[in-house]
Amino acid sequence: MRYGILSDIHSNYDALTTVVAELDALGIDRLVCLGDIVGYGPSPNECCNLLQERDCLAIAGNHDEAAVADDAADSFNALAVQAIAWTRSELTPKNRAYLARLPRELQFDTFEIVHGAPTFHFQYILGVTDARTAFERVKKPVTFIGHTHVAEVYFQQCSGGSLDPPDSFSPLAPGRTFHQRLSRGGRIEVAPQFRYLVNPGSVGQPRDRNPQASFALFDDAASVIEIRRVTYDVMRVREKMESVELPPQLSERLSLGY
Repeated sequence: MRYGILSDIHSNYDALTTVVAELDALGIDRLVCLGDIVGYGPSPNECCNLLQERDCLAIAGNHDEAAVADDAADSFNALAVQAIAWTRSELTPKNRAYLARLPRELQFDTFEIVHGAPTFHFQYILGVTDARTAFERVKKPVTFIGHTHVAEVYFQQCSGGSLDPPDSFSPLAPGRTFHQRLSRGGRIEVAPQFRYLVNPGSVGQPRDRNPQASFALFDDAASVIEIRRVTYDVMRVREKMESVELPPQLSERLSLGY
């Protein structure tokens, strides 16, 4: 199977359609979304509709839950609170129900998906120390995460520092943990002697100093993950945000990729 892995769309329909077109051209079999479909951006219903039309396998991010639960935005900053209040006012009943049904994690044959971190679903993985703790809770050799809006990979040897492939995948025998930023994209060849935490970056609001939409292509048969970037019409999205009076700081950051 060839999976298109999306995360942190944040109601940016222009970025989403550009990414989906790229994935279709690459010949994917299934779309997968790691959450935060809505929040921040100007097109929450359009993004929800597209994912449903494409039968995307999606989980909830913290902004998705905040859009349908009054107390779920308590930890948000002021800009995020303003954006989620506007999002709540715009969502159709159908799309509120869709977001409310999303689970917090999904398991596949060769990988799992969570929004932030395994078990603690909205926790940020911000460095190697966080990744080491998260690796103690993974269930599959590959875990796709989002939440930070930064394209990167953490990988850990499966057994006590040895590079020899283990007889079976064991999350209880950790070795060294490594980290690589992928702000310009990159290729990850999944090796059996490692486990992986892979962040495909953000489709709709990248924060790694690259304003291009970020996403991943995972070919599980070939054991290859590609992080890709694609340019979309940022100014058009900024104009949409300004027209609905979303906070200007949220619009400006799209051009900065931060």
